[in-house]
Amino acid sequence: MSHQQPLSRRHVLSAASAAALTATAAETMPVIDTHIHLFDPTRKQGIPWPPKDNAKLYKPALPARYKALVAPFNVRGAIMVECSPWVDDNQWVLDLIAKEPQMVGMIGNLEPADAEFNKLFDKLRANPLFLGIRYGNLWGRDFDASLAKPAFLAGVKRLANAGLTMDTANPTPALIGSLLKLVNKVPNLRLVVDHLPKLELPTAAPALREYEKTLAELARRPLSFVKLSAVLRNVDGRVPTDAAFYKDRLDMLFGVFTENRVIFGSDWPNSDNTAEYPAVFNVVRDYFAGKTAAQREKYFWRNSIQAYKWKKRSPERPA
Repeated sequence: MSHQQPLSRRHVLSAASAAALTATAAETMPVIDTHIHLFDPTRKQGIPWPPKDNAKLYKPALPARYKALVAPFNVRGAIMVECSPWVDDNQWVLDLIAKEPQMVGMIGNLEPADAEFNKLFDKLRANPLFLGIRYGNLWGRDFDASLAKPAFLAGVKRLANAGLTMDTANPTPALIGSLLKLVNKVPNLRLVVDHLPKLELPTAAPALREYEKTLAELARRPLSFVKLSAVLRNVDGRVPTDAAFYKDRLDMLFGVFTENRVIFGSDWPNSDNTAEYPAVFNVVRDYFAGKTAAQREKYFWRNSIQAYKWKKRSPERPA
């Protein structure tokens, strides 16, 4: 696996320039954004995330705002990924997106080892917009410790047998190892590894080789997908917005998971902590400009159907 290229002046735009970026031309290819977050800090009960001191994020992130933002990029559908450990927020999201045809589904938050999991899961899965759950390095969880719990594995097997998807969160080399163990135990699980481009690579050569070996083994599992999301990075206080800066990392992941199991996700509005939506979109658009039209379609929308089995809700959705 190659490290990122050194930061050079040509890779950097000022924050003002990045904010002003727009699509260079009207996008014609449909896009499914598989990773956005929805929340409303004005609710009476408040929200568990983002924190109040994050001025960029602590404001309503709701479908109307998102729809206006992504109009220039031909985003035809989006999947909301959980950003709350509160069980009731699963239903809050489902109710919110029920009247929003642009939202093709949501990935919720349930604890598979919890005694109430089966009851909660059966209630949520009855709604076709419920596409699965996320489980990873968030909300104080220890993925490897969870693997040792029979109840956790039983819950994940129920998820897999129902044909739903598990997303992950905040990737590390240790998490990739745990995910490989999980899919070996539950081989029919559809797994989506979120934000893999942002993983901090091991600096020691033996650890790096072990990570690469584990990742390649995970990629051999035909139901394992990866989001080429959270691509942009803050480097010494600046954010490169030239796709060439990220090419080595993206090339490696594209090569390992192949054109058939990479998918697009923006991580909006969490991505605003790094760069605004146009910069987030443009860097992957520019990277995939070097691929075939079929490969671009797979990344921007076709593979999302295989990963999530979402259903078309309105005529403008791709089929």
